[in-house]
Amino acid sequence: MSLNQCTCLIGEDFSDSAALNALLEDETYQHFILYPSEQSLCLSELATVAEVPDKKTRLILLDGTWKKAYKMWQLSTNLHAIPTVKLPEDLQGHYTIRKAPSDNSLSTVEAGFHALSLLQPSKDLTPLLIAFEKMIEFQIAQMPPGVFEKNYLKGE
Repeated sequence: MSLNQCTCLIGEDFSDSAALNALLEDETYQHFILYPSEQSLCLSELATVAEVPDKKTRLILLDGTWKKAYKMWQLSTNLHAIPTVKLPEDLQGHYTIRKAPSDNSLSTVEAGFHALSLLQPSKDLTPLLIAFEKMIEFQIAQMPPGVFEKNYLKGE
């Protein structure tokens, strides 16, 4: 599965990114960044509170570890004026091959899935999560015996 309206930009500081800045200048879109902050509006509230009827929604996700995403956010000053949104806090992550700061920490794929599910509730995005789960299963299968159990299972 692929997201046919997805643009992937690689880097750390996007302040001078011609590609990103061109996207941000497109006034046919309302832009949001999926990034939890004190000012973030929950995406589940977005449809009723912040949506502009004549504009499409463009959601920006920062992909990386929490530390890397924070650095990208700090460096990319062109993003600071864009409203931030967050996901509902009751979601549980299933990225079992990484250590997460809390049970509701999500991978970028999981966050994207949940965000798009809230923004486009009629669209079936489960193939995205199925592919993600298959990737995790494959990576676990490549680990030497005991490594997954020792490093990633929490008191189970």
